[in-house]
Amino acid sequence: MRTERGLGVIKAVLAVVVVGAVALALLWVFQRRLIYLPDASVVPSAGSVLPGAHDVTFTTSDGLTLTAWHVTGGRRGVTVLVTGGNAGNRLHRAPLAAALAREGFDVLLMDYRGYGGNPGSPSEDGLLRDALAARALVKGPVIYFGESLGAAVATALAVRQPPMGLLLRSPFTDLAAAGRHHYPFLPVGLLLRDRLPVAGPLASVRVPTTVVYGSRDTIVPPALSRTVAASAGGPVTLVEVEGAGHNDLALLDGPEVVAAVVALAG
Repeated sequence: MRTERGLGVIKAVLAVVVVGAVALALLWVFQRRLIYLPDASVVPSAGSVLPGAHDVTFTTSDGLTLTAWHVTGGRRGVTVLVTGGNAGNRLHRAPLAAALAREGFDVLLMDYRGYGGNPGSPSEDGLLRDALAARALVKGPVIYFGESLGAAVATALAVRQPPMGLLLRSPFTDLAAAGRHHYPFLPVGLLLRDRLPVAGPLASVRVPTTVVYGSRDTIVPPALSRTVAASAGGPVTLVEVEGAGHNDLALLDGPEVVAAVVALAG
């Protein structure tokens, strides 16, 4: 009887191990579907959404032709290149572009591969290729505006092609840190294929940097954004938007966000 009971326990443990192993394998294979949440819908023409905007295309180093919106004619002669977060597409960031245009900036709203009707599937390497190709469209002074996951893209871009200023909105130190916050029961650091570091590479970026975050952000804990600011290699400004959550309008095109960009332009 004891032997049978012992065998039953062993079988139960093995079943749990097998189920766990299968679950981890599925997470490894499909993790990018959890990280990147693109709105793949084809967006309307730029001019129908933003005054002074036109549709542009650029080709990445691995041969993808992507589309973006470019708002031109600003009085400052400075372009803000926006690298978005993990969800939506450029249509959702049109209010930010409109607010920046009112302050005299040109704005390039890019969409990554797989977003906004663009071909391809997102990955860490792919997003950087996309940002590098979009950067080549911009002539003259440029400020990088990285939103959430896009902060990692903007920082990687800044390491390779330093801008006049860098704004990181709701950045995490790296994707694993954000993942551990949401999935403390998983070995996130071991599972991730895309690392998307911010704090590490930012230490080598010497340009003026501003970190903006909401005090009630439950997606990217404020402590992570403050750690990012502390890691900056150049002069840094920290802006806390009191009471704002990760997806609140105050962090999309709110006055404190827009003022932070204006301050970087000098």
